[in-house]
Amino acid sequence: MQPLMKQPEYVATLADGTVKQLNPFTGTEVWTVAGRGNRPLGIQQRDPQPLDPAKAGAHCVFCERRYRETPPEKARVVRSLDGAWHTQRLVPAENLDATVAEFRRIPNLFEILSYNYWHANYGYELPGDLRAHAATYLASAAGHAHLEGIVKAKMKATGIADPNPTADDLLEAAHGFFASGHDVIVARRHFVDGATDDAALASAGTLSLDEHRQFIGLTVEAMQDLFAMNRYARYVAVFQNWLRPAGASLDHLHKQLVAIDERGVQHGLALERLRANPDLYNEDAANYAAFKNLVIAENDFALAFAGFGHRYPTIEIYSKSEAPDPWDHRPDEMRDMSNLIHAMHAATGVAVPANEEWHYRPIDSEAPMPWRVILKWRISTLAGFEGATKIYLNTIDPYSLRDRVVPVLYRLRAEGAIADDIKIATECVCRPNPLRYTVNRKGQ
Repeated sequence: MQPLMKQPEYVATLADGTVKQLNPFTGTEVWTVAGRGNRPLGIQQRDPQPLDPAKAGAHCVFCERRYRETPPEKARVVRSLDGAWHTQRLVPAENLDATVAEFRRIPNLFEILSYNYWHANYGYELPGDLRAHAATYLASAAGHAHLEGIVKAKMKATGIADPNPTADDLLEAAHGFFASGHDVIVARRHFVDGATDDAALASAGTLSLDEHRQFIGLTVEAMQDLFAMNRYARYVAVFQNWLRPAGASLDHLHKQLVAIDERGVQHGLALERLRANPDLYNEDAANYAAFKNLVIAENDFALAFAGFGHRYPTIEIYSKSEAPDPWDHRPDEMRDMSNLIHAMHAATGVAVPANEEWHYRPIDSEAPMPWRVILKWRISTLAGFEGATKIYLNTIDPYSLRDRVVPVLYRLRAEGAIADDIKIATECVCRPNPLRYTVNRKGQ
């Protein structure tokens, strides 16, 4: 007879009001100490400064009037006059200004793992079609000028006082850019349309629902492409740093994708636990959150709840799809994930520094995992107590986070700013085992 196994307590509220949390997947221990949990977010607000109309579309290197200050793009998403969306790939330098890109996929100028890393360690070579495109790009006058300017800027940034790139330098750079395993997905707007001061930044939550779906879609397409072009990649880390306190170098909306040759420690630990209990993410995430009344919102194919055991206040968004891999999601499943991610950003607000992290099954693993997106509010700084104890002080406990977000979601839905089919808080069904990622696992 199978003994009754009681589920661990990952969130416990003590008599004095202190909330102690344990992350079921990483073992991270987090406390919200009574008396500190209701503090303001601590975001430093400065007086808004008026925008210079002459700088419209040129506020930073990611803006639409400065295309040639970033490496040659791999793809762009444009919108025609009839509202239809189109993806253009490997746009020639001569045509960069022929359309306005709503979203661009470009190589990171200062990549984490360069082409040389893959070439030197694995013998990786630029695929033939991209090698031909790099040669064509460099052979044109506009492409040559573009690459020369980018290489000079990179050389100068690394300390070369008077850069003078050779033909070999340009060819190497062209190969490095088009074979880049570190890409950036850049949105068009720096500020919202019609902005008059610099407080009106354009964040993920200010995009329209349709725009955000394109943003997510181009990111998923880039993930799949990075795996396809480099057989040595074992994982593509996907993340979004919003505002400088969250690690952004520019306050312009963008995501990053980095192909790496390992799964990463966190996924290694999760896979060990999944082998023992394939339904881990239902039992210790979705079901537990529902049992503790931490569910924030849901729709047909996605679920959001206040996360527990995180160093920062965190909202977790899980796909309910049977497909573990994001690129295998149906259009309606992708739409619902995008809509719920968008709603959580909108409720978070433009002024809150945040990291968006994507988690999914490593490509070399047979163990199913749900696609999930973690939204962390970077509103505190780790200090000596955390370093000495490895116990992290989070000023907002999961219940307080839920109570901050839920009223905002109701307001946003009433205003039509988020998807109208999102169920909020007590409207949610909270049916046990809502995540369907294990349905098609081997042997079932």
